[in-house]
Amino acid sequence: MILITLHQIVCSGIGRRLALGFALSALCYSLFVGNVNSEAVVQNKLSHPVRTRFLRFIPLDWNPSGWMGLRVEVYGCSYKSYVADFDGRSSLLYRFNQKSMSTVKDVISLRFKSHQAEGVLLHGEGQRGDYITLELHRGRLDLYLNLDDSRLRFSSRRVAVTVGSLLDDQHWHSVHIERFNKQVNLTVDSHTQHFQTKGEGHSLEVDYELSFGGIPLPGKPGTFLRKNFHGCMENLYYNGINIIDLAKRRKPQIHSGNVTFSCSQPQLVACTFLSSSSSFLSLPSAASATGGFSVRFQFRTWNPDGLLLSVQLNLEPQSLELQISNSRLHLTLHSSGRLDDGLWHSVSLGTRNLQVTLTVDSEPSSTIELWEQLESRGNFYFGGCPTADCQVPTPTFQGCMRLIFINSQPMDLGHVQQRFLGNYNELQFDTCNIRDRCLPNLCEHGGRCSQTWSSFSCDCSGTGYSGATCHNSIYESSCEAYKLLGSSSGFYSIDPDGSGPLGPTQVYCNMTEEKVWTVLTHNSTAPVTVQSSSIQKPHIMKFNYSTSAKQLRAIVSGSEQCQQEVVYTCRKSRLFNTKDGSPLSWWLDREGEKRSYWGGFLPGVQQCSCSLEENCIDMNYFCNCDADTDTWANDTGILSYKDHLPVSQIVIGDTNRTGSQAVYHVGPLRCYGDKSLWNSASFYQESSYLYFPTLQAELASDISFYFKTNAPSGVFLENLGLKDFIRVELSSPSVVTFSFDVGNGPAVLSVKSHLPLNDRQWHYVRAERNVKEASLQVDQLPLRFLEAPADGHLRLRLSSQLFIGGTASHFDLEERAKMTPGVSSGCPGYCSGSSSLCHNRGRCIEKSNGYICDCSQSAYGGTTCNQEVSVSFDRESSVTYTFQEPFSVMQNRSSHTTSVSTESSSRAREDVAFSFVTSQRPAMLLTVSTFSQQYIAVILAKNGSLQIWYHLQTDRSPDVFSPALSNLADGRLHRIRIHRVGNNLYVQVSNEHMEPSMRMRNNCTSICNCSAQVHSAATLVATQETVEEVIQAASKGFIGCLSSVQFNHVAPLKAALTNRGSSLVTIRGPLVQSNCGALAESTSHTLQGKTPYHCPLTRSNASPPAVFSGVVTAVVFIAVCALAVISRLLYQQRRAQRSSSSSIKEEHRHSMYTDYRTELHLHNSVRDNMKEYYI
Repeated sequence: MILITLHQIVCSGIGRRLALGFALSALCYSLFVGNVNSEAVVQNKLSHPVRTRFLRFIPLDWNPSGWMGLRVEVYGCSYKSYVADFDGRSSLLYRFNQKSMSTVKDVISLRFKSHQAEGVLLHGEGQRGDYITLELHRGRLDLYLNLDDSRLRFSSRRVAVTVGSLLDDQHWHSVHIERFNKQVNLTVDSHTQHFQTKGEGHSLEVDYELSFGGIPLPGKPGTFLRKNFHGCMENLYYNGINIIDLAKRRKPQIHSGNVTFSCSQPQLVACTFLSSSSSFLSLPSAASATGGFSVRFQFRTWNPDGLLLSVQLNLEPQSLELQISNSRLHLTLHSSGRLDDGLWHSVSLGTRNLQVTLTVDSEPSSTIELWEQLESRGNFYFGGCPTADCQVPTPTFQGCMRLIFINSQPMDLGHVQQRFLGNYNELQFDTCNIRDRCLPNLCEHGGRCSQTWSSFSCDCSGTGYSGATCHNSIYESSCEAYKLLGSSSGFYSIDPDGSGPLGPTQVYCNMTEEKVWTVLTHNSTAPVTVQSSSIQKPHIMKFNYSTSAKQLRAIVSGSEQCQQEVVYTCRKSRLFNTKDGSPLSWWLDREGEKRSYWGGFLPGVQQCSCSLEENCIDMNYFCNCDADTDTWANDTGILSYKDHLPVSQIVIGDTNRTGSQAVYHVGPLRCYGDKSLWNSASFYQESSYLYFPTLQAELASDISFYFKTNAPSGVFLENLGLKDFIRVELSSPSVVTFSFDVGNGPAVLSVKSHLPLNDRQWHYVRAERNVKEASLQVDQLPLRFLEAPADGHLRLRLSSQLFIGGTASHFDLEERAKMTPGVSSGCPGYCSGSSSLCHNRGRCIEKSNGYICDCSQSAYGGTTCNQEVSVSFDRESSVTYTFQEPFSVMQNRSSHTTSVSTESSSRAREDVAFSFVTSQRPAMLLTVSTFSQQYIAVILAKNGSLQIWYHLQTDRSPDVFSPALSNLADGRLHRIRIHRVGNNLYVQVSNEHMEPSMRMRNNCTSICNCSAQVHSAATLVATQETVEEVIQAASKGFIGCLSSVQFNHVAPLKAALTNRGSSLVTIRGPLVQSNCGALAESTSHTLQGKTPYHCPLTRSNASPPAVFSGVVTAVVFIAVCALAVISRLLYQQRRAQRSSSSSIKEEHRHSMYTDYRTELHLHNSVRDNMKEYYI
């Protein structure tokens, strides 16, 4: 460790703006002397007291040989310390004055330190089943708390609230528990968990006693066996009672056992291996009295791979290596438990009596019999070894070690540090510098965090989100957005706040009318008859909707208009006809406020729709029911005031008279329009801008918008802090720049277009920044990434207003523009409205006297990209589409480490969509394959069920995913959408009969022209019979209709019909254009749904980036092996023909990247790795 010899103090009361010490009226002196070695203590006293909340130490000078380090204690007000030492067998018992203690409020506080990862700190229980247990478990603090919950009382599975990590580090940790009724706050150091206890009770009832440091009588009813605490506790308070003080004074209510009142914890010296490539510790071998050798030590790490020990031997093999491989311990023997969990593990390795014995923790020893006795030769190397001495390259250990014994002799790491013993490289002594990068969990939306020594990664499977930190929703934000993608009516999952905290919810999207309606149902769909209700005892119906209250509020506020029909039929049942004007029936809005206006009328007025329309049956009343007649009357209307919707409760109070009766029905909530899809403003002056509140983007943010301009440059968005900032701008006519600074220095991402972006056409920009990486997307240009520094600053601290000089999602630009000079609401032009002029991903292009739709990115045709492109096939028909994909979103970066390749895999994206009608089974629908024999096949099995086959690792059997088990070969139209983003696969099947959502258990990976190594916990091993099922489907071909086939931004089927002479398209057999897709949809408007099927994908390696190739096949497909052989021959022949002209084509490589509007312009680009699509 490098000792700091001179430092400066900075102090502050708020923790942000810290002033230099000598500027605070000499309260903090500017310079202080530090240590000269690791043992001596240097005290510095301030001449005047300082009142502050935060201190910052600034190193000014230090020893240049080693790592910078400083251990400091700050002494202030008088501090009383009451300490108790627990030896792992003792405990403190606090006995109550009565038989049991029942409390509504509890406050428990203590400090502890320990080198053990397990141990009970506090326990108490009662006869009725209440209990409280606070224990150290696997280095974390678990709190078990039950208040009269019979389910937990008789259940062996107890649920714990967990806080903290790596708490077995021999440092003091503060614990504070506050409980009031069922509300509990658990704080460990600076981390707090707020939760509510389960059960019916509000008080904690504990019998006889509370125990601290252990459970004295294990085996009592309800008690579970746990280890006692081994370590020190300080200032232990229970509801204001100083437990340790009572024990020291030997008070009768305290039984102290073998507890001592001074902290004598052993100081275990550890060392940290810092480098992933060059750290090692070399120690000489001590003499062994019994022959052979033995090594014993403890270690902890987050890395799944690393060399722990190597030693040269006197016999073959010449060396012995003990290493962690794939989270297991390997010495030709295997350990059963995971070792990369950050906890301390003990390892003992010995050779004696012709045996090698390996012991890990408390597990049974593993033994190998030898022919001859093994003796060590030379030094023992821990964690790694010098390059000259390492015979086989092995990943270096990154982590901590302590308690190293060689031949039963302890190794003094202090002597090693002073170079008196052994040798070392890139080690840190006197500390275990391990860090839990998953605390706090920076994975959003419930993503699961895993880590290595230097980084963390997020598993987003099952969350509905994707990206490096599970930030991006995989669902669209509204039904309007699904309509723009070409979807039809059905049930869809929408995420109303996008990447916000609310999460997705399922709604019904009705797209059969001119408007796209979002429909949310509730628990009372049938008409309800009411009798015998009065104001004193009214009939009350609560409506529970299919989504949460916050999601409802987001959907309503984001819609242009919402409405809810209320049907009220009555006979002698009044609504408002009372003497004092108080209502007899009413309803509650979404906030629970009482509303007495009835269907269709304006808020605040007790009237019905018949009064507004002036057609009430008795014009003396404002509602038909207020006429109070013996005949049936009706007051039906539409509630349309958004701020009050939806109806949360209805109260009926006048059906208790003779002959009185009412029947009501509250319809579903229906909303249309998406205000975030096209919320625009025009800026006419260079100084014009809109301002909004500060962007809340400390850990993650995403910004997306469309813009059009003729200006050469300009700032779209900017928000500033003291030093931090975030900015998106058009820095030149063809370059969009995304820049920010979170304290690590400015980071800049730029995307350059080969066509000018100030062409008065709409362009799309999306910028994202999280703690792992930043990205920038412009139109269809390649996505640019920038990785965040491993140990840099994380939080983006902004303080100024957000200034917008363009458009951004989720800000009401139109409303703000109305009150801002130089800015007008909306944008001129045909393509600037919220109503989509171009459908199904078609791009609207402004013209001087109108507009045109660019359908090149769409699988549909026609002037507005809304015409289905359908083809009828017979058994002999096929279409082959070959192309070089220049903007492949599936390609990966060059990587040589597991962590980086895992991050790269999270960026891969892929979209496949098509519709089909057939009665044939089995049938081949579509395939994607490469010359490296990788393929994806979408088939109908013998029973007509949909199957998706993945053969992405040529050294493994194919994996199968069956998202729909029902028969799809029923002569009806079915739409399939396959969406892969990062490590997740989602399949959407539109059908009348949907199977429930299911998780895919087998492994998946990217299509690439390299061999990616994939490991999964449950890998499906395909038999020869299952492989033959794909071959059989391929041999049968396809008889039926295919429609709207799309792979990423390419539409192969449309290209085959419109460009039959292109070199990219090969057609075999009769190919007949059809309108079967449109006809099938016209006969079935109830494609009832969208079921997302989720497949977690994992990958451990990625090879250098390459623009890859593949094949889409939907008809005749030869057996897989035969296809691979023929493809390889064709590939080699074409490559030979191109070798003479490769240099000429290289000159045109970049020009081909510029034209992303017309897919058929891609055929002149490089064809070293081709992809063919067979249809």
